[in-house]
Amino acid sequence: MDVIAVPLLKLLINIADLYTWVVIIAVILSWLVQFNVINSSNRFVSIVIDFIYRATEPVLNKIRGYLPNLGGLDLSPIVLILALVFIMNVLNRVHDRFV
Repeated sequence: MDVIAVPLLKLLINIADLYTWVVIIAVILSWLVQFNVINSSNRFVSIVIDFIYRATEPVLNKIRGYLPNLGGLDLSPIVLILALVFIMNVLNRVHDRFV
């Protein structure tokens, strides 16, 4: 059982960590586009923004459905990052039990 469980847990931890960074990049990119620091009409930038948007928006939209409307303030990335950190901590504890 440990032969499958330990690598699977490590893979899930790495995926959660990677997705956390994708959410952080999405927030930073949205700020850079809003303040016209980067040009979203650039082909490469638009491809990156589209990929990040498609990777994060389905989850963020579900979280926004539960949060109150705070006007222009979007707390859904913070809630998602906190949830991912919680999941990573749980997976790390389960991983430590197997090792």
